[in-house]
Amino acid sequence: MLSKMFRASAMIVAFLVLGCTAWAQSIEVGAVNPATHTLTITVKGTIGPILSGSDPLGLDGKSGTVKILASESLNPIKHTATSATYTLPAGAITVTAGTNKFSTKSPSKMVINLTSTADTFTLIIAGQVHGVSVMVTDTNFLKAGSWTTAVLKHPGVFSPSPQTLTAAKTAGGPGCKIKYTVFGNNTSVLGFSGTASNSATVDPVLPEDDLDY
Repeated sequence: MLSKMFRASAMIVAFLVLGCTAWAQSIEVGAVNPATHTLTITVKGTIGPILSGSDPLGLDGKSGTVKILASESLNPIKHTATSATYTLPAGAITVTAGTNKFSTKSPSKMVINLTSTADTFTLIIAGQVHGVSVMVTDTNFLKAGSWTTAVLKHPGVFSPSPQTLTAAKTAGGPGCKIKYTVFGNNTSVLGFSGTASNSATVDPVLPEDDLDY
């Protein structure tokens, strides 16, 4: 009788120990919260030559910089086996073109395409320059294989960084270019040559303590 009671007690203790261990592990796994990263892409160089249009903003030959901030937790609004389209919030893109500078006041789009000849990312941006509404499409060609297919699920860094950007030779051909439209119907396309670089930083974790007022 005592031996049976001892075995029963041992089984109960073992069950409780295993149960507590499993519970503790589940709490530990559940508490893990992967750090969110912010991706920063910087494109800078020289705008030109004019490939089509009259260039009413006079950007040909001027320096240009585009800076993009994107959370790596973003999900695409649509995607295929080789492309993904992301919506970036207002203020995520800053553009400097010659003496013209603006940051987005409305959501923008970033389209990433992975092809056998190049990995491209295209920015579709709406802004205002000197009170005039401008729609900009900025297309950048990186080396093929710069991104893995993981970028089709969430934004991520490309490699190597920086990379040299080569200007397109025709408005519809391969290479980097900037298309902009002013007054709703005056469209110009210019080449763009320079560099593209990127990095990712961990977002700070804010304290959850209650604040007394």
